[in-house]
Amino acid sequence: MILIWGKLIKHNKFLEQKVFEIDNKSLNIYDKIQAALETFCHDFDLEKPMWFDRNTKELNRISKTSFREDQFIDSIWFDYLEIEIIDDDKKKT
Repeated sequence: MILIWGKLIKHNKFLEQKVFEIDNKSLNIYDKIQAALETFCHDFDLEKPMWFDRNTKELNRISKTSFREDQFIDSIWFDYLEIEIIDDDKKKT
């Protein structure tokens, strides 16, 4: 199981936020993160942002990453989207 916190942020304030629990044991960690990101974008009527190498590096280093306007095809009404892994069963073992 993994818990992922998705946040839309503008002027350093949360506009929208939601925690997703992904408990599909057949998915690897990357697929779980992608599933949470897709669900978050669907729930808040956003297009899915492009995933860059820096997103993978940030996620591996600090368990969170952000998506700025250059990662969306259309313009966005918030400053950035951030996702953060707040609980991961693999970290506990």
